[in-house]
Amino acid sequence: MTSGEALKKFHANLIMVDGRSELTAETYKTAAKEFLGYLERQNISLPKVTAKELLYYLAARKTDGCSELTLAKDISALRALGSFLVLEGVWPQNEALVLDRPKARRSLPRVLSVEQVDSMLSSIDASNDLGIRDRALFELIYSCGLRISEAAGLQVGNLHLKEELLLVRGKGDKERIVPFGGAAKEWLEKYLRDVRPVLVGKKIVPTVFVNYKGEPISRKGIWKRFKELEALTGIDCKVHTLRHSFATHLLSGGADLRSVQALLGHSDLATTQIYTHVSDEELRDYHREYFPGHASAAQEEN
Repeated sequence: MTSGEALKKFHANLIMVDGRSELTAETYKTAAKEFLGYLERQNISLPKVTAKELLYYLAARKTDGCSELTLAKDISALRALGSFLVLEGVWPQNEALVLDRPKARRSLPRVLSVEQVDSMLSSIDASNDLGIRDRALFELIYSCGLRISEAAGLQVGNLHLKEELLLVRGKGDKERIVPFGGAAKEWLEKYLRDVRPVLVGKKIVPTVFVNYKGEPISRKGIWKRFKELEALTGIDCKVHTLRHSFATHLLSGGADLRSVQALLGHSDLATTQIYTHVSDEELRDYHREYFPGHASAAQEEN
């Protein structure tokens, strides 16, 4: 079995047998391809791999500058690959099970102020069809805290304009209902009424957002449009920054953590709690401004 055939079977096994999402399967397949390429460069055959080779590979990845989060994903992929290779009779046992996932340190997410978000969205040139689509797209991502994959895969049947609600299919195919605001509704109505019918024509397309060919817009397509917007405004951020900003602005406005967890589709509350640390920075600023007691005491001592 060639490397290409192994990767194709591994990808299929992840989806059909393990029940992984398409996104996870693609991520694991990419990580497995990287590992197989390393074995070829080292002239090591796959059946001869032991825990030692796996550790050497991860050490090489770390030397190349991979983050702890990337290494953690690599190890998850290698464990899944090991299980597949045992099923295929290539390995007698899953050698990757000895690998321990590193505890990845979570850095605080980059967050835009409300003014920066407004500036960024209002800078979109809505004098043409694709500009109107982009305004509707990014307004919705911010208004609902959507992941880029969720926005790309949003189905027309799951968009309820009158009720201002979305049925979102997130990670692991888990569904959640998310409300959206007036600005997003206004631009969505304009896009759906004036632009999407022109782009789609007579084709039947299930997704809300389409590209200039009238086909479902890809995650890469959304990313490219946002990079253009970033260059135009000079604001350093990513599409995912809109999701981070959505969560932080909700918490700053008084929303409780459980509600934000539900809106973001987080399985674990600890994942949502990272946004409270961002808000804590604001609390410290308020404390410094309105409670100068310690500063006064320090000045008196001096």
